[in-house]
Amino acid sequence: MKKFLILVFVSMLGGIIALSAYLFFFNATAPQAEQVSTADQPYFVPANYNGDAKTNALIHAESPNFVEAAENSIHAVVHVKNTSIVSNPATFQDLFYGRQSQPRTQVGTGSGVIISPDGHIITNNHVIAGSDKISITLNDNRVYEARLVGTDEKTDIALLKIDADEPLPSIQFGDSDTIKVGEWVLAVGNPFNLTSTVTAGIISAKARDLSGRNSQSFLQTDAAVNPGNSGGALVNARGQLIGINTAISSQTGSYIGYSFAVPSNIARKVVEDIIEFGDVQNGILGVSILNRNSKEAIDKGINQIDGVYVSNVEDKSGAKKAGIKEGDIIKKLDEITISKFSDLSGYLKTKRPNDVVNVEVLRDGTLKTISVKLSKTDIVSVDFIDMKLQNLPDLVKKKYNIKNGVMVTDTENAFLYKRLGITRGTVITGINDMAINNIEDLAHFKAQYGDDVIDNIEKLKYIDGSLKEKEVYFTENR
Repeated sequence: MKKFLILVFVSMLGGIIALSAYLFFFNATAPQAEQVSTADQPYFVPANYNGDAKTNALIHAESPNFVEAAENSIHAVVHVKNTSIVSNPATFQDLFYGRQSQPRTQVGTGSGVIISPDGHIITNNHVIAGSDKISITLNDNRVYEARLVGTDEKTDIALLKIDADEPLPSIQFGDSDTIKVGEWVLAVGNPFNLTSTVTAGIISAKARDLSGRNSQSFLQTDAAVNPGNSGGALVNARGQLIGINTAISSQTGSYIGYSFAVPSNIARKVVEDIIEFGDVQNGILGVSILNRNSKEAIDKGINQIDGVYVSNVEDKSGAKKAGIKEGDIIKKLDEITISKFSDLSGYLKTKRPNDVVNVEVLRDGTLKTISVKLSKTDIVSVDFIDMKLQNLPDLVKKKYNIKNGVMVTDTENAFLYKRLGITRGTVITGINDMAINNIEDLAHFKAQYGDDVIDNIEKLKYIDGSLKEKEVYFTENR
């Protein structure tokens, strides 16, 4: 017991000595600690900082707010249901027992945009193609049966009409020509059969052509668009319609980063033409443009020009009459800058025959502005036996070393394409025993026989990629 008390005493004594030594040295170094504390310290802002009204207003002003745009558009975007009756493919058993395949109902869905309080609705042609019945569901779940007013396959725009008992919410058209790359937009539609859905993004590019034939002029955006959005609205930050969502770029069928919309100026012109004329009225300049990636453009050193190079001017066209010449570089149409052919074709799709367009061209280093009255398409092209043909550009005449003929620019004639290889770029030089010099000769032949024109073609002369003239004789079994 005595040893234990001695051990406790020694421990307490050691603790007292250690504490005394610590206090002695701490007090001796205290002034140095005060000097260190005078250095600059970092400034911390609390997470729940509430600044003054001016600072808060600036923060909110810099953040995009799409509430008003969404409210202005979401009730005017509708769900489009396309019902069609199709036949099931015949099975081996059907063929063996001589049974007919049973028809079935096929349903497709998409979106649409109400553009007038009386019930006119824009959608995509591919949303309603082949339909036997079209029904429209509004955002408040009211359902109406719609009738097809008209459609344009080239721009993929269709116009529908429903009859409601009261004025419907509609979207005001915006000017798609003035929208800028980087500007905020909303995509409003019905993806995956959901009710109206809003996604946000920016304009990624303008005048995009997905066909590779310079026939399209889409607005490109990174707002999320998925199956079911087709025919829906692309609106600007003010809630104005600046595009009809049409396509996505995807390897999976769903959105992966980019989507494409028909510009509102094109869609608006198409539906106005359908309402007023029953079909689309196309106005053309009457010029051919040299592809900047072609060998000839590279040889001429114009593959990197700022504008589009005129390689040919059609006779009797507005461009020819106004004085536009081969070699001119088109820089602007009105106030729209032209840097590629899809810029030019996209703007012209908003115009009609006899509209006047101010064309700014660069000629011999000097800028000129020339007013051109747009021509009708039948001035420079003609539809003939399910083909579209135009007069020969000078470049083709030189290439084939010929002076007469017309060139196929598009074809839906499966027989001529599959059996004979007559496709885009083929030159038709003769029908029966008549030489074809230009599209006027085709127009006269077509007028002579009317609906029986194809039955009166016995022989066709043409030149294909082999550069050799060929003849084909048609029989009654063609």
